[in-house]
Amino acid sequence: MSFPVGTTEDSRRPRVYYETVHRPLGGERTRLGQVGPRRRADRGVESNARLTAMTAAVIFVLLAIEGLTIVHIRSLLNVHVLIGMVLVPPVALKIGSTGYRFVRYYLGSPTYRRKGPPPPLLRLLGPVIVVTTVILFASGIALLLVGPALRGDMLLLHQGIFVLWFMAMTVHVLGHIVETARLAPRDWARRTAADVQGARLRQWAVATSVALGVPLGLLLVGKANDWFTFGQPVHLH
Repeated sequence: MSFPVGTTEDSRRPRVYYETVHRPLGGERTRLGQVGPRRRADRGVESNARLTAMTAAVIFVLLAIEGLTIVHIRSLLNVHVLIGMVLVPPVALKIGSTGYRFVRYYLGSPTYRRKGPPPPLLRLLGPVIVVTTVILFASGIALLLVGPALRGDMLLLHQGIFVLWFMAMTVHVLGHIVETARLAPRDWARRTAADVQGARLRQWAVATSVALGVPLGLLLVGKANDWFTFGQPVHLH
């Protein structure tokens, strides 16, 4: 095979793709191969996986900070509310990206069928995670807006759903932590960022989701100042 004059050794190499392959016990591995017409669609699957992982990593960090504020909730209540609101857009982005994979898989997309579904336990937990997350954040926001007459019932709902959410989320995080740690940095590393088009767009999507949460938090953080009942702080998880 001959190459045009002036090409370099790197330009002669075939372009590559990374395809995530499901393993029955819950792990996933990355397979390297040459790009062909069929693989262009597979890169869309990889793009979705990278966006999901990157968003999950950001959410994990924000949730860790949020958890620390609970220890000193009386003095850090405003920070707790601010971080909670900052979390809302990234959580919505992750639900959107995972929901897109769910829909494409069950509509029979060949590329998403090749990737395969999550392990059975994580697949069953998916709807539980979504429902409890929505209720958790909705009740937390409601706690900032409702009057004193509804605070007790709303607080009970918020705290009760937090217990269910925390248990389901613990299993969810443990089930995806290896995959997330592997995929989340790929759009930031020069060696792998160019393997799947749209790295910059995915970076901006995640960054924008965090940025949108800041003004939302600032709008509601003032509502938290009077949230102490009988000397006990309201836990806005």
